[in-house]
This record gives sequence, structure tokens and C-alpha cells, in this order.
Amino acid sequence: MHTYDYDLFTIGGGSGGVRASRFAAQYGARVALAEAGPLGGTCVNVGCIPKKLMSYAAHYHADFEEAAGFGWSLTGQRFDWPTLIANKDREITRLNGIYDQLLTNAKVHVIAGHAQILDAHTVVVNGQSYRAHHILIATGGHPVRPELPGSELGITSDEFFHLPALPRHAVVQGGGYIAVELASILNGLGCKVTLVQRGTQILRTMDSDLGHFLISEMRKKGIEIALDTKILSITASGDSKRVALSDGRTLDSDCVLFATGRQPNVKGLGLDNVGVQVRENGSIIVNEHFATSVDNIYAIGDVIDRVALTPVALAEGMIVAANLFQHGRKLMSYENIPTAVFSHPNVAALGLTEAKAREKNPHVKIFKSEFKALKHTMSGSTERCLMKMIVDADTDRVLGMHMVGADAGEIIQGFAVAMQCGVTKAQVDATIGVHPTIAEEFVTMRTAVV
Repeated sequence: MHTYDYDLFTIGGGSGGVRASRFAAQYGARVALAEAGPLGGTCVNVGCIPKKLMSYAAHYHADFEEAAGFGWSLTGQRFDWPTLIANKDREITRLNGIYDQLLTNAKVHVIAGHAQILDAHTVVVNGQSYRAHHILIATGGHPVRPELPGSELGITSDEFFHLPALPRHAVVQGGGYIAVELASILNGLGCKVTLVQRGTQILRTMDSDLGHFLISEMRKKGIEIALDTKILSITASGDSKRVALSDGRTLDSDCVLFATGRQPNVKGLGLDNVGVQVRENGSIIVNEHFATSVDNIYAIGDVIDRVALTPVALAEGMIVAANLFQHGRKLMSYENIPTAVFSHPNVAALGLTEAKAREKNPHVKIFKSEFKALKHTMSGSTERCLMKMIVDADTDRVLGMHMVGADAGEIIQGFAVAMQCGVTKAQVDATIGVHPTIAEEFVTMRTAVV
């Protein structure tokens, strides 16, 4: 008869691992969790939370300028980068403590150190072996640097949050959500920004209208965007970096930021020891119950490379815990997952893109509205909003909702509930709008553009 130290051993103290461990413990399981870094993973330490805090900071620059249109006279504004970083770090430390307290209260044994799997039931941390009935891998991912001469002179998002000073000029390579978010933050804080994207659009996994619209809005704010361009090399030039671009230009910058993708954290996990199957990019292959190719070993979150969002990892963790220790057979649905990009302005996406909708449905109606928000009729800003709805013409069901504009993430969350319930365009039309708001535009679009 097997004897185990724990019913569940979780490797990784990010959002998904912590949630799965807490719920498993609350279901009566004996749980341990190993984490080599600070608790909270990417989201808390070098992702969602610090990014959103710094995005708030970057918005004040525009807020101060726009206040004049409403009668405010503001003088002597001064931004101090060290103060922002210190206050951000203080909040992150507080959250690290909250995560630790949550695990402690749930009676999860937290082990600080790098974990390696020896076999289907054995994990080694700091030279000590632990036996567990089930092992859960929730190690997340990390940013990657492109292979090019001088790439070591650049930084990734991990280092961005600990820069000692605000760069005067930054070159950001990438076209995904991390690239446009960090470019927007730097720009809003007063840094000259050049965004370099090797493709012809940004946010290419989202509805194409969003990326095209965001480019125009970011350019209004002074961000230079070089499409169909890439960095060829970086060389040191005194205190600066000399960046050679594929369009023939050379830029001098004191910061080069790579936001060119992420890879799963599987190095040193010992997956080869037990034969856990992975894809070419290192992500762990799991079935619909998050079981790997090895019995009793499971994986969730960014390390399985499905939908790299914190709320998704949380949901996956709760499903694993319930299925293992509550005799559940729950499945994860990846439909109608709302997401937001905290660029300036914000972007939000929900459901199918227009392209995907047309692939799946023979008859699609498109509703679209572009306008200036009420605030900016007096602020002096030229910022505009875009709202788009995709509807199945045969069933009247709403298939997708997309937006560029202030507080897009806040607005899309409520509509996500409606779409989860199968809302139709007729039901949206029958909803009374809150006036005057940006959000009401979603319930007042009556005429299809296509």
C-alpha cells in the first residue's frame, strides 16, 4: 500500500497553483506547494498588477492636460519614477504576504525552493524528497529574447518593472498586448517611444479592427509605430544603445524592450524523468481534465499554453481541485472569455472575431460605431472610441463584442455575463442604456454596417 506525505503537491505559487492548492486543502486534502520565487507568480510580481498600477500612473499626464478644458489651472506637475517604483513595490510585497496568509490559513505547506519531479509520485525540493498522490504543475511562463546580435543589451517585461530610471527614449519590439501596454505606459510617463513590429498589424490575435484603430490612437499620442519592421542588431554606444532596424534606420535609445512572446517554465522540472509529453515550444500536453500523459500528474495555466490569462488559470485550478477531491467531472470552457489590453486607450475583446465568426457562420451581421466620448468634447483630446458587435444573422445570437476606448475592460465584463447566457441582439436592443456613458453605445447600435 502506498503511503504519501501529501495528497497533492503543487509546483508553482502563481495564481493557478495557489488557487488549486487552497481549494484542494479546503476539500480536506493534505497539500504542499513549492515556489522558488515570491508568491503570486507573474501576475502579481511582473505582470497584471504592477502593469495596471503603472498604467494608472501614466494616465495622469493626459488627465492633467485635459483638466484645462474643464476650468482647472494646474501648474508645476512633476513626475518622480523612484516614487512610483517604491510605492508599486510596497503594494506587491503586501500582496505577496496576502498570498502567503491565504495558503497558511488553508493549511497548505509552503516550501521555498525549486522543485524537480523524480517520478509520478516524488518531488525533490532543496534536496528533500516528498511523496504525493497527485502532482500539479503550475509553473507559468517567462518572456523570451529574440536571437539577434546584441540582444543581451535589451530587457524584457520582467526587468521593466525594476528599471532604476525612466528612459528618455525606448524602442519596444513586439505587437502583442505586452508591447502596446508597456509602450503606452512609457509614453504616458514622458518617454519618447518607438514601437517596432515585424508584422503589418498589432494585436493580431484579436479582431483586426481593434489593432488598426489602436495604431491610429497611439500615434496621436506621439508613439512612433514602425510596421513590417524588426530590429537587426543592438550595439552599445556610450550610455545609449544603437538600434539597427530592417527599414534602414538607426536609432539611439537608452532602453530596448523586447515583448516578443513567452515560453512555458519547464526547464529543470524533470519532465524527462517521468516522460511527461510536451509540445515543441515546451508547453505541457494535457487532456480535458488537465491530466498529462503520466498518471497522477496534472498541469494548468500558462505552462499548458492554452489561454494565458490569470482568471483562466484560476478557473483551471478550481476544476482540478474539485475533480480530484470532490469527485467532480467538471470541464473548462474556453468560449466567451473576456480580455482587456491596458494600452492607452484600452482595448477589450469578447467572443469571436469577425474573421472567426465568418468561418463558422454563413450569415453574419456586423454592427460598428466610432465616436468621440462626451468627455473629450471639452477636454481637447482627439481620442476616439470604437465599438463593434458581431451577430449570427440566422439565430440573432451575439457572437462577439469588441471595443477600443476608456475603461473598455470594465465595460466588457458585464456583457461577458450576457454572452455566457446566450444573449441575442434583440435582447441587447431591448436593454435600456445608462446615459450619458460610453457603454450605452453597445445597446443603441441598430443598423448593421455589413
